[in-house]
Amino acid sequence: MTERIDHTLRNTWTPEGAKAAHLPPHALRWLRSRIGLAEVATPVGPASLHTVADSALPPAALAALVAVVGTAGVLTDRDARLGRSGGLSYVDLMRHRGGGEPAVPDAVVLPGDPEQVQRVLAVCVEHGVAVVPFGGGTSVVGGVNPLRGDKASVIALDLLRLDKLVSVDPISHTAVFQAGVRAPEAERLLEVHGFTLGHFPQSFERATLGGFAATRSAGQASAGYGRFEDMVHALRLATPAGELRLGGSPASAAGPDLKQLVIGSEGTFGVITELTLRVREAPTFHHYEGLVLDGWERGALALRALAQQRVLADVTRLSDMDETEASLELAGGWKGKALRSYLRTRGVVAPCLLILGWETTSPRELATRRQAALRALREFSPVRLGRPLGEAWRKGRFGGPRQRDLLLDAGVCVETLETATNWAGLAALRTGVRGALTDALSTAGSRPVVMCHVSHAYETGASLYFTVLSPRAEQAPLDQWHRAKTAACEAIVNHAGTITHHHAVGVDHAPWLAAEVGELGLDVLRAVKDRLDPTGVLNPGKLVPPVGRP
Repeated sequence: MTERIDHTLRNTWTPEGAKAAHLPPHALRWLRSRIGLAEVATPVGPASLHTVADSALPPAALAALVAVVGTAGVLTDRDARLGRSGGLSYVDLMRHRGGGEPAVPDAVVLPGDPEQVQRVLAVCVEHGVAVVPFGGGTSVVGGVNPLRGDKASVIALDLLRLDKLVSVDPISHTAVFQAGVRAPEAERLLEVHGFTLGHFPQSFERATLGGFAATRSAGQASAGYGRFEDMVHALRLATPAGELRLGGSPASAAGPDLKQLVIGSEGTFGVITELTLRVREAPTFHHYEGLVLDGWERGALALRALAQQRVLADVTRLSDMDETEASLELAGGWKGKALRSYLRTRGVVAPCLLILGWETTSPRELATRRQAALRALREFSPVRLGRPLGEAWRKGRFGGPRQRDLLLDAGVCVETLETATNWAGLAALRTGVRGALTDALSTAGSRPVVMCHVSHAYETGASLYFTVLSPRAEQAPLDQWHRAKTAACEAIVNHAGTITHHHAVGVDHAPWLAAEVGELGLDVLRAVKDRLDPTGVLNPGKLVPPVGRP
């Protein structure tokens, strides 16, 4: 059996990610002066810190599950259950640091193939057991919290044994994967055949392919490779009502695309067990570089020009002044000071860092695309800083979660949220959300840093990704973030932004979903769930709570 994830491993990322994260002394000094940070430590708590109730899984259900997946495939020990007790949001991590008690499933079930997943669901329907599909556990919106709903017990259905590359079609450029394959392993398996998915979100090191599809994930290079929904050619979905097999043609007019209804359904309609994905030839040439634009408004105009002239780089990422400052302070030291001094000599008053990255199979393609992008940027007078800055970003691209762990150790309330809107409303949305977060987190002795970057750009608009650094409240730290997140979500809705661009809905965003899709839209989703999951065992409380429930 593949290595299990238990309590001690839930905060473990790959060695590459660990190397990319650091928090030097000068960065802590900057934080203390910038946000009023006290010297408070909140280390990871031992597993013994938590009170874990005995499993409430009925003996008959336990026996039936063992009959399906074997004794080794049903885990009821304390560490295995704690290891699937939520995702990786600030609230989840703080609960594991003594800030509260995490909800813990009654068992972890590890099916070995799609057929076993289908049989496990039948057992859970028969015995009234809630089921929470679990991949890499990287949700930051409560998407894998083991809620019971109206059931007496709940299992985490961990797909880590569904870890196979089933087939590769080199002519059609498709590959069939089981849903539990983790992203780094998918890349290793495809590399043998000369292909890549090109999907590299910050959760890359731990997330699974099934999780990407279930949450409508967007990778850092989605301008070149597309969002994950663009890659899904076909899928298999296990539901209490039976198995759905959807897709398989490059395009179809056979009614609404039911495949797209499954993508983003967050395990509430069924469990994705297998995916046929579009793959691309693995790039042999990589070029990343950094530029600086003077001011957020000019930077946003430059990104819009790239998007609407259709010359975006595969990675196109613009940081605002606060994020640029923090990036230089957290990583730069004397290099950051030298860079700021150089930018001043170039007349840059409000530096905003732009990272552009191209990944191609030929040097001619790279040169052509790069030249087209730089031509589009000329009128905005960027200061070109060259490849070292771009390569530094590429090498540290997965260090964010590790760096967040270090900031948590230092007593920082650090969390992210994201949204998107059309270009015409982008500036107002950023101002509204920044203001809401700043007001909610400011106290007499401190003021947060609210950073923002554009992570994805489109012809019609762009996403905004916010990162907050604030001194953690000594009393009720989870309430502190809940108030801030609520204020930010209200601002998003009031400024016509989407409640989530790529983090999904989960529990956290469900109260605002009606504002985006309407009550009739919610009724449509509930109708689909009622047909596929009539007894409501699948991922209770996520995406669309039942009528009359939070």
